[in-house]
Amino acid sequence: QFFVFCHGLLQLSQLLVSGYLKSSISTIERRYGLSSQTSGLLASFNEVGNTLLIVFVSYLGSRVHRPRLIGCGAILVSLAGSLMALPHFITGPYQYDQSVASTSSNTTDLCQPGAWANLSAASCAPHASRENHEVLLVMFVAQALLGIGGVPIQPFGISYIDDFASERNSPLYLGILFSVTVIGPGVAFMLGSAMLSFYVDIDKASAAEVQLTNKDPRWVGAWWLGFLVASSLVALSALPYFFFPREMPKEVGEAVHRHTDLGFPVVLLRNLRHPVYLLVVLAQVNLSAMVAGLATFMGKFLERQFSLTASLANMIIGAVNIPGAMVGIVAGGAILRRFQMSLRQCSALCVLGMLLCLLGALPLLFLGCPTQKVAGVTHWDSPGFGHHDLECNAQCHCPDKGFNPVCGSDGVEYTSPCSAGCRSVSIGTNSSVLNYTECGCIPAGLARPGSCGSACPHLLLPFVLLSCLAGILASTSHTPSFMLILRSIQPEDKSFAVGIQFMLLRVLAWMPGPVLYGSAIDSSCMLWERRCDRRAACRYYDNTRFRHRYLGLQFFFEVGAF
Repeated sequence: QFFVFCHGLLQLSQLLVSGYLKSSISTIERRYGLSSQTSGLLASFNEVGNTLLIVFVSYLGSRVHRPRLIGCGAILVSLAGSLMALPHFITGPYQYDQSVASTSSNTTDLCQPGAWANLSAASCAPHASRENHEVLLVMFVAQALLGIGGVPIQPFGISYIDDFASERNSPLYLGILFSVTVIGPGVAFMLGSAMLSFYVDIDKASAAEVQLTNKDPRWVGAWWLGFLVASSLVALSALPYFFFPREMPKEVGEAVHRHTDLGFPVVLLRNLRHPVYLLVVLAQVNLSAMVAGLATFMGKFLERQFSLTASLANMIIGAVNIPGAMVGIVAGGAILRRFQMSLRQCSALCVLGMLLCLLGALPLLFLGCPTQKVAGVTHWDSPGFGHHDLECNAQCHCPDKGFNPVCGSDGVEYTSPCSAGCRSVSIGTNSSVLNYTECGCIPAGLARPGSCGSACPHLLLPFVLLSCLAGILASTSHTPSFMLILRSIQPEDKSFAVGIQFMLLRVLAWMPGPVLYGSAIDSSCMLWERRCDRRAACRYYDNTRFRHRYLGLQFFFEVGAF
């Protein structure tokens, strides 16, 4: 029982490390100028290290000292987690365009007809592009190590428990572990919600120097802090494993039976030729691809569609969507037990769950906000035409890459005070900007700092409730689909079949899923940030296209699973 407790703790903290990246992905994109395709690849890269080794490790099985190997894997996970936070310490402080000359920069982004903008040329020193490559390299290596370290943890833990627990208690113990693996991501999003409300350079800059609030579109939260918290938890959970014995006395005296090894290819073919097995695994591939994209980019989607802070978006996912999925999984299992379902009834339950899920998910495609009006990006009937050559700001010489959005009193957003032609700024206490005046491009000449935000916060609640409902319905098919697999194949192939199943899910869903979703999201971008002549993060999305492509992809996979 102490082993089960330790293993629950370890799995929870391991999931904290891998789940936390998903909660802070939009922040890391903004901080290091990544496209969603790149960040999607980063998010799925831990599966690469994992897949390469998982079959090999499952094959080793009981020939090794399992607890000790789990401990070593956990230490590797902990190192990988600390490595994820390293880029914060090897790069300089986060820089953003601002209107108030401060200690860190004396340039301002107001309209200064006399001065030529010197922002764009100076901003790209050769070390900046090298720094960016280093950051990506470190993070990809960390993700690969995270995947490798996680390899022994789950299979060895489960087989160790199953070998030495009594037949009566084994399902209970595994159920506990299983529920922990579902809670883990929820806790990770909550951790993300807490950490991202701190400013990224909390350790480098004093509070007085930071003039951003977390509602500001330039705000970057302390994404690195959560990795340090999570990896120290993993290190603590790893310690007891070095003191567990290689074998334990079995709880109630039954012989530990071993099955004869038939040889890898024979069993592989026998399982893949089984129609029920193959179809159920394909359905699970579709569902997993959907979940992979959802988990990675749902926070970013909520931020952009409903103008939420990263912190609040993570809070919603961790407190509503993930518990919803748990409820669905538990309900599916409960229905199975209550009605003692046959295989055919199991498959009927899966189909019914997916059908209802489709009906719930369809309206989501239409619940969202139109893109905010941005001068020169979406909105062309301002006084002039073209991005920075509106007549009203022609003599301002605005830098091309300036980004400090202001919202004009006419409800149109401008990418910077300069592009709105604003010539003066009124500053409140603690040197924060109150508003901009004398703006040549805005009829009333007045603008406030920050984005105009979305026009429909009232749609957030129905959207969250509907997506939660669709999630509950889809996840009711989780347990019955597992039962279909476990009951339709030969008992001696069971562990092997589940191994192949997880490998197929990884290769066909968890790896390509986030990259596919990232590409779909990138294709709806309207204005890219440029860094050193390369495309960096996206500044503005076409909201409607973003919603249709992101949720459309999700809907496509739901139909596939159905």
